[in-house]
Amino acid sequence: MQLVTIAKSFLGLVILPCSLAAPALAIPLRDSSAYEMLSDGPTDSEVSVNTQNFLGTVALSNCSGALVQFGETDPTSPALVLTNGHCVERQLPQPGEVLVNIPSRRAFNLLDRAARNVLGTVNAKTMLYATMTDTDVALYLLDLTYEEIKDQYGIDPLTVTDQKPVTGTPISIVSGYWRRTYSCTIDGFVPELREDGWIFRDAIRYSADGCAVIGGTSGAPIIAGSDRTIVGINNTINENGARCTRNNPCEVDRTGNIVVRKGIGYGEQVYWFHSCLDSSGIAVDLQKPGCLLPKPK
Repeated sequence: MQLVTIAKSFLGLVILPCSLAAPALAIPLRDSSAYEMLSDGPTDSEVSVNTQNFLGTVALSNCSGALVQFGETDPTSPALVLTNGHCVERQLPQPGEVLVNIPSRRAFNLLDRAARNVLGTVNAKTMLYATMTDTDVALYLLDLTYEEIKDQYGIDPLTVTDQKPVTGTPISIVSGYWRRTYSCTIDGFVPELREDGWIFRDAIRYSADGCAVIGGTSGAPIIAGSDRTIVGINNTINENGARCTRNNPCEVDRTGNIVVRKGIGYGEQVYWFHSCLDSSGIAVDLQKPGCLLPKPK
């Protein structure tokens, strides 16, 4: 799982934001200085290759994410940010753990179209939902509305799909942290993806070329189509070919066979959210009939 910190990581590796180091799952820092490191922006040569529109993506202190909506939403509703569960500003969710409605002041940097500049910083007021069980997601409620963000920064949210994506779909993984894009296709789906004690269901497997994601791309939206629809969320890659360990997820098929694919990256499903939203489209109702998201035990 590709979370960047500026300190010793969960695996005992050091991953610095100024390097393209291999991805690692790391303990989030509550008081990171990574925001200052983001303020300089990419070089002109790096910006020149940014053909993807970065409006709507965000940079966290240690991860990537996106300003999102689930279908048409009232512009006066508080806005939402989506990232990985392993990017939360507290202890990593343990296998089987689900976090709901936790006060938060998490900060998110909003980027301009070419990812050259930070347009501004917005803050959460609540972590609505976070888990690393079955999927790897965290959803934050901001202290600004969609309308206020549009008026202040000219940014519209990206829309999260209500359908499972399909094999062969061309995708872009747009990292606000690194301000770069990875492009490949959806190679298939994994019934069970294991990484250490965490298990992800129906994970999205990337094709071999173009999506060798790195630390800091965690939580980046997987975008498909000209309408910039989010069809998944980036979260991990098999770094060195190890089997089912941290940094080295393995695939488990429906008969229990284990397959290791060194250098292959994976994302997780996000369409499940639609089955759990209340009528406002911004509150998660885990008791709603048919809700697919994991629930607290």
